[in-house]
Amino acid sequence: MKKFILVFVFIFSFLSSCTSDETTTYYLIRHAEKDRTDTTNNNPDLNVNGLKRAEKWAKYFDEIDLDAVYSTHYNRTQQTAKPTSESKNLKIISYDPKEMNDAIFKQATIGKTVLVVGHSNTTPAFANKILGEKKYEDISDNDNASLYIVTIAGDKKMSSIEKIGE
Repeated sequence: MKKFILVFVFIFSFLSSCTSDETTTYYLIRHAEKDRTDTTNNNPDLNVNGLKRAEKWAKYFDEIDLDAVYSTHYNRTQQTAKPTSESKNLKIISYDPKEMNDAIFKQATIGKTVLVVGHSNTTPAFANKILGEKKYEDISDNDNASLYIVTIAGDKKMSSIEKIGE
């Protein structure tokens, strides 16, 4: 019986060491409401409602231990990320959506919990790229409340969408 227990403990320990217990979680959001008064402005700031939503996002992430905050370089995404990054004492890391989920990003975020702020087209595209499948379509232009959660645990990839503070 002792030999059986010893063999069982050895096999369990070996299998445990072979599996990765690293879980990576990505929270992906679109920027908050932007100022639409000047239709020629390609880089608008957030409007009053957008600034309020950015604060709501920070409150949402209060209880979540983030390791990093990523944002495109646009004013509206940076302003959406700012309250959360400040509350977490994290610097906003700018990323180029054309190079999303590249080897550098994957290596930098493995085993971490990360917020990524993007746009109506880049947020679902980023989720799709992480998942390795085209699961999500672009976000409608009036949707600033969708939260994509993508979790990678070993070989398993899971995702969901929640509506926060519509």
